Amino acid sequence: MSRWIRANKGLLAFLMLFGIFRTAVADWNPIPSASMRPNLLEGDVVFVNRLAYDVKIPLTDISLGRLGEPQRGDVVTFSSPKDGTRLIKRIAALPGDTIEMRGERLLINGTPAGYTMLGQGMETVAPLGQLAALHLEEHSGDASYRIQVLPQVRAMRDFGPLTVPADRFLMLGDNRDNSGDSRVFGTVPRELLIGRAERILVSADIKDDWLPRLDRIGMSLRPR
Repeated sequence: MSRWIRANKGLLAFLMLFGIFRTAVADWNPIPSASMRPNLLEGDVVFVNRLAYDVKIPLTDISLGRLGEPQRGDVVTFSSPKDGTRLIKRIAALPGDTIEMRGERLLINGTPAGYTMLGQGMETVAPLGQLAALHLEEHSGDASYRIQVLPQVRAMRDFGPLTVPADRFLMLGDNRDNSGDSRVFGTVPRELLIGRAERILVSADIKDDWLPRLDRIGMSLRPR
């Protein structure tokens, strides 16, 4: 065994450094579910900037220093406070914000978000089959981004008001009626944030023919 280690020490050093890089600097995250439609589709792989907010000791949630502040509208990866599963959602409310939802419409600190109708799409939802989806532009503060609603699905369309505690964030999926998010597991502590999702690296249609979706490569995930 020791002879094998000596013979492959270059490879082992590379793998160790690569692992440190991926857990401390930059990462990628495959999208397995529909919770971020219409912006992220199953089969997208996104680039995650792990240094967007904090520099952490590799393989831990221990922060060595803050590098930036999460903003409303950022798409982030984080560990679920419920069971540790890695998730990707959008920051809907910041520490100190009072947020509520009434009939799909967000209210932040008493100010309702604005909405612009963009069009329609289709989504297959088990066991209901193919359903019509409405695509909207949500304008929340300085951030604007697309969301999707599914009028035929039973969903939590009302909650709050809730004031977000210090150093915690409220997360929502862009696919508002088909997302397990802070309406289920509560607000997320800052130490559980992994990084900010910046753009789509690669994409393939894993639900159908596995063909690459070349038009999605390089798409930015930053709010407008």
